Amino acid sequence: MNLALDHIVVAARRLDDGVAWCESLLGITPGPGGQHVFMGTHNRLFRIESPTFPRAYLEIIAIDPDLATPIRPRWFDLDQPALQAELERGPRLLHWVARTGNLAHAVDTAAAAGIDCGEILHAQRATARGTLAWRITVRPDGRCLFAGALPTLIEWPPGTHPVDAMSPSGVQLQGMELNGLPPAVRSWLPAGVDWMPSSGTRPIAPMAITLASPRGRVRLDRSRCGRSFRGCAEPSERAFGALHARTHRSIARSRSRCLR
Repeated sequence: MNLALDHIVVAARRLDDGVAWCESLLGITPGPGGQHVFMGTHNRLFRIESPTFPRAYLEIIAIDPDLATPIRPRWFDLDQPALQAELERGPRLLHWVARTGNLAHAVDTAAAAGIDCGEILHAQRATARGTLAWRITVRPDGRCLFAGALPTLIEWPPGTHPVDAMSPSGVQLQGMELNGLPPAVRSWLPAGVDWMPSSGTRPIAPMAITLASPRGRVRLDRSRCGRSFRGCAEPSERAFGALHARTHRSIARSRSRCLR
């Protein structure tokens, strides 16, 4: 199976939380995204491509309160109560998406190895350049397998990719590590994606990435035991937590004044 890393998925309880996290931890403001009407979500995007990961980007995604609840579970585990409870503590690294030039073949190859990637859906969203369309695998239950380490698969039309509309962000993806995948899947991993070795009894995150950013080198992981972001940029992470708390206190004070 010929796969390339397409994008990294970061989930937030509210999209504004994801923007604040990005500004605090990485030192940049993410670019525009759009609404996924059929999934009830919206996003913000920015480029993270590097020589190892060409045409890669990072997606910050959240449930859009202005859209109707979809008739099927949302993608990327976003309807899971446990995930939404964790997102109340801040955005978190969630998942990754791998692109292929032949999505049907990739799904068949995975099925032959006992991996159910889900249905192939036709997706689209409005952009300033017109409608952006793609095909993507989504399981009927909306779940990410192997705690997010197994990628969702995506296929873009020839000559079309969202990075074409993105300016350089100043952030680069330097590496990604995965853990917990079946041996058959490891041979599918794109160049630059490494397998994390076991470390005794210490819990190992199913997925971790390293970014070079204006704030310095930042390592993020998705922990099996449910921790939020942790990494090299700890002061910035604490700053985001403080900003998150101040924002909610301000909202509470405003509501209190309105009720007087």
